[in-house]
Amino acid sequence: MAKQKQEQVNQTQPPLAISAKELAAILGVSLRHVCRLDEKKMLPKALWLGGSRKWLRKEIEAFLEAGAPDREVWEAIKDGGNYDSCK
Repeated sequence: MAKQKQEQVNQTQPPLAISAKELAAILGVSLRHVCRLDEKKMLPKALWLGGSRKWLRKEIEAFLEAGAPDREVWEAIKDGGNYDSCK
């Protein structure tokens, strides 16, 4: 019964953290392209959970709404917008 209830929750709520494969599907690009974007620091920093690289879904949504800035700018925006573009 508890397993069935958990499956219902999983079907109604999107996951809080998404894999590179799921991120690729959301962005409409290949998995390799997501890996390249991450290597070039063009995505928010991923989390490592039990050996798996994940991104927070809400952070990805906010990142895209902000115009997909590079990681340095994104981290500054997250930290309160103290980004000096004249560096």
